[in-house]
Amino acid sequence: MAYNKAREEKKWRLWKEAEEKQLRSLGVSEDTIEQLRNHDWAIFNSDRRYYQRMQEAGTYLEEVAEDTTLPEIKTVEDFLDSIENQQLYQVLIMVDRLTLRIALMKIQGYSTREIAAYLGITEKAVYRRMDRLKEKLKKFFE
Repeated sequence: MAYNKAREEKKWRLWKEAEEKQLRSLGVSEDTIEQLRNHDWAIFNSDRRYYQRMQEAGTYLEEVAEDTTLPEIKTVEDFLDSIENQQLYQVLIMVDRLTLRIALMKIQGYSTREIAAYLGITEKAVYRRMDRLKEKLKKFFE
């Protein structure tokens, strides 16, 4: 949540008034109360600057993160191009395109039923192709 200076200052003032009332009832001099107020106000301002800078840094980091998002992968070729692990790439280029398409759709969040309907195959065929792909990957990386 964003830092709200006005709300925090209001909370600080309420706390400070209650503290000063208690100090006066204990017989603390007005000079000492004033020194405490100035000291606490300096701490409040220091904290405020810190939280505002943290908020600005967080906003900056979020903007940088948005700029570095990867482009959406829409085709099997994009999928293969996005793979950085050379061994994984070598395994996947030997797999048929339909299986790669199924894997890509799984990554994109499609259900098995949706993939089967879209590609015109049975759900069992989708599961079978994914199982075979998993086996190939397990053999290669063992």
